[in-house]
This record gives sequence, C-alpha cells and structure tokens, in this order.
Amino acid sequence: MAFLPFYISRHKRLKIVIIGGGYAGIAALVTFLRYMPDADITIIDPRSHHLKITHLHETFRYPLQDYLIPFSALERRFGCRHVHAALVPEAETLRQWQNDKFLVVDDEILEFDYILITSGSALAQMDKADNIFDLYDFMTTPGSSLLDSRLDGHENGGQIISVIGGGATGIQFLFEIAHFLRRRKIEAGLRLIHGVDRVLNQFPVGFSTYAQARMSDLNIDFYPNTYYRGQETDGIFLEEDETGRKFNLPSVMSLLFLGKKSETIFLANAFGQTMVEQKPLQNIFTAGDCSVYQSFGSDTLTAQSAVRKGKLVARNILRHSGSFKLLEPYLHRDLGYVISLGPADAVGWLALEGNVVGGMPAMMIKELVEAQYDLLLTGIDTYLI
Repeated sequence: MAFLPFYISRHKRLKIVIIGGGYAGIAALVTFLRYMPDADITIIDPRSHHLKITHLHETFRYPLQDYLIPFSALERRFGCRHVHAALVPEAETLRQWQNDKFLVVDDEILEFDYILITSGSALAQMDKADNIFDLYDFMTTPGSSLLDSRLDGHENGGQIISVIGGGATGIQFLFEIAHFLRRRKIEAGLRLIHGVDRVLNQFPVGFSTYAQARMSDLNIDFYPNTYYRGQETDGIFLEEDETGRKFNLPSVMSLLFLGKKSETIFLANAFGQTMVEQKPLQNIFTAGDCSVYQSFGSDTLTAQSAVRKGKLVARNILRHSGSFKLLEPYLHRDLGYVISLGPADAVGWLALEGNVVGGMPAMMIKELVEAQYDLLLTGIDTYLI
C-alpha cells in the first residue's frame, strides 16, 4: 500500500493541524511536505523546541542544546507555523472539532481540513525533594550540571547515587552516570533499584545478561525485586518484594525513571483515525505514544513506532483528501531495538528479537538509526517502509 499512488488531489492546499511536536509529529510533517509541499501546516506544542528525548542520557557528555531543535528553526526550514499552547482534547471536544472543522487556541480560530493528534505520553512521577530527579529535570538541565550541583555540596568520597528503574531509560542513564563519575574521577558509588529480578525485563533475556555483566564490571550495586519508598537528605528507603522487609541505605540522591503512564490515550482504527464511541472520526487522526491502534502493527512506546505511525497517518490523510479514499493499514513491526550502555557499548536486537547483539555491532546499529532520524529533521526521508 505504501507504494501505491497516494491520491488524486481535490484540494489545492490542505490545512492541517498537528497537536504535538514530538517524533510522530515531526515524521508526519516531513511526510506531508514531501508529497504536498504547499500544505498549510500548524504545529501546536507547549514547548519552544522539538526535543530528541531519547538522547537525554547523553547530556553527561554533550550539551543539552544538541538535542533541542527550536520550532522557529523548523518553521523556517519547512514553512510551517508553531503555536505555543497545550491541548489535551476529550471525546466531546473531538466530536465538536470534527463537526466544526475549526478549533480555538488562545482566542485564535484555526480552521483545518485534518487534525493529527501526536501529544505523546506523560511520564510517571512521584513527590520529589531537592535531591530527587526524574526525566523532566533532564529536559531542562544537562545531566553533568545536575550531578555537579548535587555533588559539590558533599565531600568527595563515600556518597552513593541511587538509580530507580531498570528499564531502557534507567539503564541508559545508569551507564552514562558510571562513565561520567570515572571521567571526573569522582569517588562516588552507584546502585540500581529495580522491582523485578532482572534489568530490561521487557526484552529478551540476552539483554539482561549482557547489561548485568557490564554493571558488574563497573561495580554497580544491583538490588532486584526491591521497591523504592522514598529519599531523605542522605538516605533512601526501600522494601523487598518477597519479604516486605523495609530498610534504608545511604544515598546522596535518587534518580527516578518510572516509565510512561497512559493518562490520555486515543484509540484509533487500523488507519490511524481516532475512534469515539467505536466510530472513526473521518478528519481526526492520531499517532505516537498517545495512540493505540486496532491493528497488527507495533504499539510500543518507542520513537521507532512513533515515527512509523506519524508517516503512515500523513500518507492516509493525503489519501483521504483525494478522490479515492483507499487507506493504508498500520502493519509495521519493530525492526530492532538498541539500548546504549555508555559511550562505547550497547546491546540490542536486529530483525528477530532473539538475535541479540552487543558491543560494536549494536553501536553501529544505534548510530545508523540516529543518523536516519537526523536526516528526517532536515527533510530527507530515508525510511524505506
């Protein structure tokens, strides 16, 4: 379906509103302009920049600015418009938009032919003290600065840093911190707290085996089957899963990586059209982490799935706008997944989930994937399927 002619246009210039400027929104933007260069596209996003959020762990090595692309730059590059606002529509609002073909943002009426909702997924959060950080903190301050600001107030030696969560994000931060401490010759210990028996438990066992071996090499303490219960000035409170035993350990700071939470999820049919009361809204599509498709395609909360959904719905909106509304179902299967384990190591799978690779082969896959998205940001689409 992706290789069929997209549409026979009935519109001289489509008006499209994209709510959310993350991976799915940018992928859709580039796809629209590839096949309809004169499309009138408005991006609504509360931030002033597109954030390459999957790179935040690298801010222990590189400036945060390297991963922020101002929407003003995208406006100049692609001829789109950015409106600085946050929208989280409910079902009744979606129905009203479908009927009215316009929405109101800050007293401005935005007419549209199609809306694409790519507002992402919120991060799970807990109450935080001054020495507790989560991914939101790294969105505004580089990792190196956060650690420097906290460790400066403590004598060098003896302090312990606790990382909570052994999923992909937590593991990537864990290894970056370990190498950061070594580069700076900071005598601080590092521990990982995880609620199940192995890290990266959502991936094949080979991921866990490889990552935990590298953790051992770096003298990172691992507390599996253990829950985080709180952090005070110089201590962390924990609870064992099986016994319920509660205990505390010395800890100068806690970094919480608790995953994503599904607060506002938009159900979509196999073509990406938003469903309300089991009926598709013909002119309102959704993609990215905020969407769940009724299809056989991958619904993982990853940049890979977000990009593929964004590209698909852009094609389907163009198809729907034409004379023949022959839409393309979402059938994308993940082609691989790579997790960084510091500056010079990684673990991942390619083609088949059981095909686990580590070290330089995984690093090469990671570099290729990142280069592909960087090209997309310039308007060059190298995604073949």
